[in-house]
Amino acid sequence: MKPETKGKVTFGVWGLICGAVIAMIIGFAWGGWLTGGTAQKMTDEAVLASQAAICVAQFMKQPNHEEKLKELGKIDSWKRSEFIEKGGWDKMPGQEKADSLVSQACAKGLEVLISK
Repeated sequence: MKPETKGKVTFGVWGLICGAVIAMIIGFAWGGWLTGGTAQKMTDEAVLASQAAICVAQFMKQPNHEEKLKELGKIDSWKRSEFIEKGGWDKMPGQEKADSLVSQACAKGLEVLISK
């Protein structure tokens, strides 16, 4: 290989490497790229938020929801998720058992309604 060709190839390879690094920096910093772990975490949070909203809706759909809301307000805040689990509002349609995080998030959502 001629020395001129070797120099061109070397600069070309380094240009590709630097270009790829710059593209990744721009993509992750400003382009909205995510790692798999971050995307999974965001997905889990979104699913939890939607299930908590469904739980609140199921709680408010019952005919005696105002009485139950007052009853929930009298319970210690750390026991409210147990109250929701016993009522079954945290279960999604088709589920036999709900995640405890759903009942906790549902309790936090209902706390907003208790204070009104």
